[in-house]
Amino acid sequence: MQKENKSLIYVVEDHDVLRDGVLRYLRLSGFEAQGFATLKDASNALLTTHPELLIQDVMLPDGDGFLFVKNLKEKNDIPVIFMTARGDESDRIMGFELGADDYITKPFSPKELVLRVQAVIRRIHMSDDISGRAHFENLWKDADGNELEFNTSRHFISINSQPVILTAAEWRVVEYLILNHGQLESRDQILERCFDYNLESYERIVDTHIKNLRAKMEGNWIETIRGYGYRFCGISKETK
Repeated sequence: MQKENKSLIYVVEDHDVLRDGVLRYLRLSGFEAQGFATLKDASNALLTTHPELLIQDVMLPDGDGFLFVKNLKEKNDIPVIFMTARGDESDRIMGFELGADDYITKPFSPKELVLRVQAVIRRIHMSDDISGRAHFENLWKDADGNELEFNTSRHFISINSQPVILTAAEWRVVEYLILNHGQLESRDQILERCFDYNLESYERIVDTHIKNLRAKMEGNWIETIRGYGYRFCGISKETK
C-alpha cells in the first residue's frame, strides 16, 4: 500500500450528510478518515492525535473555522484544506493567508476533493523525500546587511540569527525561490512547482504567500518583477 493511502485525515463539517459523504469517499480512496461536527470535538481530538491533513469547514455552530485554523497554526502546522460555501476571492485569499494548502468551495465533486487531498499529501511526502536525499545549506545577505541562514535538511531558516516560523506552503515558496536564486520565477511557475496549480484565478495566492514571507523575513530578500513574478535576491556568503 502506498504511503499516502495510510494518511489520517480529519474532516470538520457540521452538515451530517455532507460530512458522511466526504468520509465515505475518502475511505473508498484508501485514506483513514475521521469526522467531527463541532470545533470542540475536533480540538479535543487534536490534543492526542495529529492527522496528516485537516479538511475544515468555515461556518460551524460553535465558532469560526478561519479563527480555529489561525489558532491551530500557531501551535502545529498541520496541512489544511478549507471546504466551505464562502467562495468569494477575499475569502479564498484569507484562507491562504492563514496558511491553508488548498481551498475548495461547495458544491464540489467528491472526485475533485480527493484529487486535491492527494495533491497536498503528495507535496508533503515530496518535501520529506527531498529533505532525506539532499542537503543544501547557505548563508546569505541582503543589500541592507541582514543575514539569512537556510538549511533544507533541518527545514530551517533564520534572519539575523532569529528563527523564522513558516507554514508548509510558505516554506515551499521560499525554498523554491532560494534554490533558484537569481532566476526570475513567474507566478505560473510558482503555482505549478509549489502548489500543482496553473489557474489564473489562483495567481493572487502567490502574492499572498509572498506578502506573508516579507512580513516574517526582515530585510529585502524577494524582488518583485512587475507584471511577471518574483526572484530571490540574496547574495551568497558561502555554500556547503
